[in-house]
Order: sequence, then structure tokens, then C-alpha cells
Amino acid sequence: MDLEYALAYRELYENHWWWRARENLIVSVVERICTAGIGGPILDVGCGDGLLFGRLAKFGDVEGVEANAAVVTADNPWKDRIYLSSFDETFQPEKAYSIILMLDVLEHFPDAITRLQKAAELLSEGGRLILTVPAFPCLWSSHDDLNRHFARFTKKTLVALTSSAGLQNLSCQYVFHWIFAIKLLLHFKEQWLGAHPQVPRVPRPFINRLLYSLSVSEQRLFSYWPLPFGSSLLAICGKQ
Repeated sequence: MDLEYALAYRELYENHWWWRARENLIVSVVERICTAGIGGPILDVGCGDGLLFGRLAKFGDVEGVEANAAVVTADNPWKDRIYLSSFDETFQPEKAYSIILMLDVLEHFPDAITRLQKAAELLSEGGRLILTVPAFPCLWSSHDDLNRHFARFTKKTLVALTSSAGLQNLSCQYVFHWIFAIKLLLHFKEQWLGAHPQVPRVPRPFINRLLYSLSVSEQRLFSYWPLPFGSSLLAICGKQ
């Protein structure tokens, strides 16, 4: 991730409609998994400053792993639960996790399959891996360049990748449907007129609340009847 973006991440996470809506979605998924009887230690991969830990803590003991020490603040109450490490063979927590989250992490690695294999290795029997990734290569924009992404995924490519890593895909669906058309238009606009990557900003309060409400309402409406398109993918996996 771009350093300027990384330093602005806390404000975006705590206030921007997209991050607020994604957190709402992830917490509902974790709650559903735990209600089904799966519970225990939780690992947040690429956890940053542990901004999701407060909401996850009610479901189990939470830990995280973060490669960029610059985003973990000294006054963070969760810092003792964050491993400063790459998510590779050097990360050896000597335990298994019932729930592992990789939220918009996988696209940052050229060797994504090895990171999924690591997740499969650390996942307990009956445990669940929750993945979110950006969807559709045709939506590639300067935002992906700014984030130093290596890929965007379709349902087909993500299912194939998780299966190759030794994971069983239990569900995979597109989310943030309404953003798809906007990002597609942005892609073509940048193709024609060029692009100047900029760190996102929190919109004005009224717009911010409106877009959050739209996203959350969409999540509820299409949770059981998912659409075949969206700007992101949400997948839930277990061990094969």
C-alpha cells in the first residue's frame, strides 16, 4: 500500500462509508459462523492497527498479523496481539485458528496461492477462512495502482485459486453491486483521459451517510439472492 494511503487508513476505516459498510458485512458473516457453532481463536491477516479487533473480540480471542510496522501505533491497546511479520513461512504462531480473515489482502501478493496455503495450514479442522478481494479485471483503475494491487478476481478465478491452495469453497458471491457500473465508467474514463491516483477522502456527512445506508440496504436485500456482478467478492472457505 502507498505510504500516504497507509497513514490515512485509520481515518478512512473509522469514517468512510465503504469501510463502515464492509465492517458491517464482515461482522454479520462472523456472527453467522459463530452461531453455527464454530468458535475459537481468530486471526486477522493484514490487520493494520487492529481496527476491527474491538468488534471481533466478542466472538473469540483475536490476534492479527501485519507486515507494515508503520501502521501499528504505539498507543494501540491491541498492539500486544499483533504479530509484526509477513504472512509466509516465517510466521509461526504455533496454534490453529477457528476463523481467519483476509480482508482485501490477497490482491497485494503476486504469489497469492502461497498466502492461501498458509491460511489453510493455520486453519483448524472445521474452521473458516473469510476472504474479500476486488472483483473483475475490467474494473481496474488508478485506485488499484495506488494500492499496489497485482490482480482483481472473478468468482471463477477465486474459486480455482482457493481450491488449488487446499481449501474448500463454501460460498462465493459478489458484493457492493451498485458500485460496479460506477467503477466500470471510471475505468473507461481513465483509459481515455489518463489517471492521477489520489488517496480517498471521507465524503461530506450527508453523502457519506447516504452511501453507507445504500450499501447496507443492498447487503440485506441481496444476501440470499446475490447478483452476478459487483465491485468486490466475498468468499468463505474451509479445509478440503
